[in-house]
Amino acid sequence: MMNMYEKIPTAGMSNEEWLTLRKTGIGGSDAGSICGVNPFGSPMKVYHDKTSSGVEELDNEAVRQGHDLEDYVAQRFMEATGLKVRRSNFMYRSVENPFMIADVDRLVIGEDAGLECKTASAYNADKWKDGEIPLHYIMQCYHYMAVTGKRTWYIAAVILGQSFTYRKLIWDDGLIAQLISMEKDFWEDHVAAKVMPSPDGSKICNEVLNQYFHSARKGSTIRLEGFDDRLNRRAEIMEQIEILQKEQNSIEQEIKLYMQDNEYAASDSYKVSWSIVESTRLDSKRIREEHPEIYRDYAKQSVSRRFQIKAA
Repeated sequence: MMNMYEKIPTAGMSNEEWLTLRKTGIGGSDAGSICGVNPFGSPMKVYHDKTSSGVEELDNEAVRQGHDLEDYVAQRFMEATGLKVRRSNFMYRSVENPFMIADVDRLVIGEDAGLECKTASAYNADKWKDGEIPLHYIMQCYHYMAVTGKRTWYIAAVILGQSFTYRKLIWDDGLIAQLISMEKDFWEDHVAAKVMPSPDGSKICNEVLNQYFHSARKGSTIRLEGFDDRLNRRAEIMEQIEILQKEQNSIEQEIKLYMQDNEYAASDSYKVSWSIVESTRLDSKRIREEHPEIYRDYAKQSVSRRFQIKAA
C-alpha cells in the first residue's frame, strides 16, 4: 500500500519560511544523523535544530556550490539515463507519520521515482567508487521513499573536476520499516518530550553543548556524583593515547630520517611529503608592548568555556 502524504507548496516561499517549516519534522538530511551514520551530524544536533527557537541558515561555499550545481547534476543525469526529471515545488509530509517530511530535489517523469542531486569534492571521490554511496545519503533516499511511497530513488553526483556518477536504490520493506521506527522513537522520545539525546563523542556534539551552555555562573559549584568510574576510564584512555601517540611519532621520525632532505617519498601503497611551508604571523606581544593603542583598536575579545579535569 502506497504511503499517503500532504503536499505543502514551497514555490515563492522565503528561505526563512522554508527553514521554519523544516523544523516541524524530520527531513531526509536528518535521517542519517538520527541513525548515527552521518559523519557531519549527530542526534544531538538534530534535536537542537528542531527544538531551538531560531532558524540556522548555512552559508558556506560547499552549500552554495551544492545549491548552484543542482541543475547541472540533474541535467547530467538526464543525459546519462535518457530519463526526464522536474522540480516538485512541494514539501511532502507523511499522513501516517506526520513527523516525517521530505523536500526532494527532483521527481522522475513517467516513473514512480525521485532523484537526489549531490556534489562531492575530489577528496571524497573514493566514497563513490565501485558503485558505493555514502551511507547517510542512502538513508536520505530511503527516507524520501518512506514519505512519498515511491518505489525507486536515484542519486546522482558530480565529483568536482573528475567525473559524474549515479546510482539506483529500490524500495526495501525491512530497511524502511526500521528507519520509520527509529525516526518515530527519536521524535517522540526526544523532540516531543524535550529530552536531549545522549552525546556520542563527535565534534558536532561539542558544538551543540557550547551553544546550549555557552556561559557559566562565576564561582558556582555542584557535587559531581556518579562519574568516578567514567573518569577512571577516561584516565586509562588518556594514558593509552599518550603511548600510541609516542609510537606514531616514532614511526614518523623514522621516515623523516630515511627521507633526509627529500621532499617526497613513495611506495606502492603510500605517498609521503615533508614539505617546506612558509607562514607569516603577527607578533601580538610585541605590538601590545610597542603600540598599545593600535593593539586596543584591533584586538578582538572572544569568550568560551574551558573544560579541564584534575585529580582531587
